[in-house]
Amino acid sequence: MDSTVTTGTETSVWGGGNQPLGASYGKLMMWFFLVSDALTFSGFLAAYGFSRFKFIETWPIADEVFTHVPFFHGNYPMIYVAFMTFILIMSSVTMVLAVDAGHKMKRNAVIWYMFATIIGGAIFVGSQAWEWGTFIKGDHGALETKGGRILQFVKADSGERASLADFAVSLPGERVVHERKNGLWFFNEPALTSVTLNEVIEGVKADPNILIRTELINEEGEKTILDRQATLAKLADATQVVEGANLIHNEYGSRLFADFFFFITGFHGFHVFSGVIINIIIFFNVILGTYERRGHYEMVEKIGLYWHFVDLVWVFVFTFFYLV
Repeated sequence: MDSTVTTGTETSVWGGGNQPLGASYGKLMMWFFLVSDALTFSGFLAAYGFSRFKFIETWPIADEVFTHVPFFHGNYPMIYVAFMTFILIMSSVTMVLAVDAGHKMKRNAVIWYMFATIIGGAIFVGSQAWEWGTFIKGDHGALETKGGRILQFVKADSGERASLADFAVSLPGERVVHERKNGLWFFNEPALTSVTLNEVIEGVKADPNILIRTELINEEGEKTILDRQATLAKLADATQVVEGANLIHNEYGSRLFADFFFFITGFHGFHVFSGVIINIIIFFNVILGTYERRGHYEMVEKIGLYWHFVDLVWVFVFTFFYLV
């Protein structure tokens, strides 16, 4: 029996051969890879969504975490993340123009558009590295309780965040200055925080303008601020000073937030970095005339599919992680 399916005199779309559905082998494999990668990112974002929903009452507020802009001091919620998003989307536009120029066999145009795409990707990767560094370093510092809860501090008169260094007092005997004659100290121990737990506690007691802000989100959608009496009582639960964020401690709130931040944005950043490297390789091949001799720029189109994919994924990451 003939395996070919026919309707009247026409053969079905799936006719087999070297190019099923009219796509080359390389382009078809790229689509398979992108579909599998999309499922991977979907799983990560779904896990993030479930975790956030479970701990919705104590989840960090993105507007209070990502407030920094390079070379500027102040509170600029989401400004730099929006800039990163704009750069990545514009790099997707230049990639579209590079693919279109390739279809028209315009080598010089492909070179310039790919160069712009590479610059945009490099800016995004560098910006993400800076954002990671800022997140790890921390902002104001906080205390962690026995149950792993985070206690932040605000100024009672203004409601603004208060850094630990602003009110912590210096206690004699809490620190011993490292002198050269003492040799190498604490070789196998973690780095010390800038202030000690006792220095923070004494500083809070000495400054009536300092109040504790807990992780719990109130009905107004803001973190709950304790009164002075509750603040002093809550200090008894504190066990250590936390500065910055890592996979174990997180001054901004739930440690799960930091875990997902590092994993999801890091996984996406790896994709962008890989795309920049591949774009550079193809960029030099275009300069050398490799694809001109082949008679087509399909390789530019294939990396273009990948680049649009990482841009699209970032739109979802940006929406789920930073905006919602």
